[in-house]
Amino acid sequence: MADHASGAALDVPDLAIELGALFADAGHELYLVGGSVRDLLLGRDVSDLDFATSAHPAETTKVLHGWADRRYFVGVRFGTVGALKEGTRLEITTFRQEVYAEQDRKPAVTFGRDIETDLGRRDFTINAMAVWLPGGELIDPHGGAKALGARVLDTPTDPAIAFSDDPLRMIRAARFVAQLDVVPAERVIEGIRAMRDRLDIVAVERMQAEIDKLLVAEHPAKGLSLLVDTGLADVFLPELPALRLEQDPVHQHKDVLRHTYAVVERCEPDLVLRLAGLLHDIGKPKTRQVTPEGVSFHHHEIVGARMARERLTSLRYPNAIVDDVCTLIELHLRFHGYGEGWTDAAVRRYVRDAGPLLDRLNQLTRADVTTRNADRARRFAALQDELEERIAALAEQENLEAIRPSLDGRQVMERLGVPPGPVVGEALAYLLDVRMERGPISEDEAFVLLDAWGKERGLAG
Repeated sequence: MADHASGAALDVPDLAIELGALFADAGHELYLVGGSVRDLLLGRDVSDLDFATSAHPAETTKVLHGWADRRYFVGVRFGTVGALKEGTRLEITTFRQEVYAEQDRKPAVTFGRDIETDLGRRDFTINAMAVWLPGGELIDPHGGAKALGARVLDTPTDPAIAFSDDPLRMIRAARFVAQLDVVPAERVIEGIRAMRDRLDIVAVERMQAEIDKLLVAEHPAKGLSLLVDTGLADVFLPELPALRLEQDPVHQHKDVLRHTYAVVERCEPDLVLRLAGLLHDIGKPKTRQVTPEGVSFHHHEIVGARMARERLTSLRYPNAIVDDVCTLIELHLRFHGYGEGWTDAAVRRYVRDAGPLLDRLNQLTRADVTTRNADRARRFAALQDELEERIAALAEQENLEAIRPSLDGRQVMERLGVPPGPVVGEALAYLLDVRMERGPISEDEAFVLLDAWGKERGLAG
């Protein structure tokens, strides 16, 4: 049995204490560990519970039999048995240490001897704490509670060892900076700079998961800044640090990178929206031109959407997310023409092109205004308010989400006496353009328009 640190017992969930008693009765040690303990100390709700145990997976499975509502074995080869009890997810892992071979993308897992060994090989001191069960005493051999109180992010061992064990921890450091507003110790920063190339052996899917958590955190700019400042972003997201060199006079920021941080923070914590905010200006370096009128970035939204598709695809994002993010990037400047006076037809096209991304597009457009000029910011906000009010007013008059020609392809073929082919598509596109300009058109009027269109092209009606 490990020695237990003195101190008041934490408010450990009853479920964890109950499980600890079961393991003790079976002759095994059980500890609540990792983020579960950290969140208890922070006074946060703990929804999922992580445990470390002296029991091997087969023994853990026996203890859970008849107690857990369900057991899961996806992680059993890494020593983890999952369980569901009264709606709470549990993960119970045999004491272990996790080490990567020099060029291996999959960690080699070996079981540890005790809780101290287990905690010593964890990522950061704030996650290297345990609570002995069922007693409830805190075990904190690496000063995690003190570090948490001081908001310092450090490793239990030398960073070279911690990041060698699992290079993904370098990105995870940035994620914790974003989630917990902690400050990395200088040796952690230097360790990342020294070992960033080792990230190459980490599976892309694991990196993507950490990026996602970072982006939807409360302080994403701080996490992103760590990735860029240490050179880590150069390895898996080089488009981001590239923005640091591009002056952006439009937004009155020192550079486009700082503007990008601000946009991400101004977006709601929605993954698609924040990915779009992160990548919305990555086309600027390739489109930058210096003219007598100043610096311009013509069509950077088109170039950026293409670059974003390549990067997100390489990071193995699902096609649906890639498509949505790229659409938002391509459309994020559309609103800037609104001040020139949009007709109702232009508003309809804006809604049609945005489709189900309309609300996200409006949010991204607002977030993109990071100017320090208060008058300009107010004018832009007023225009955005006006557009959204016009969208709402038009929506009352017509179903903007279902804008389509008044006739379908079958009706066009029957009316014009043509077979399936390009002519049908051209006719439908014409009718849609008229619909966008005029608003709703009755079926009878659509037939009259179609007849005139067909006559001009020598088609028999």
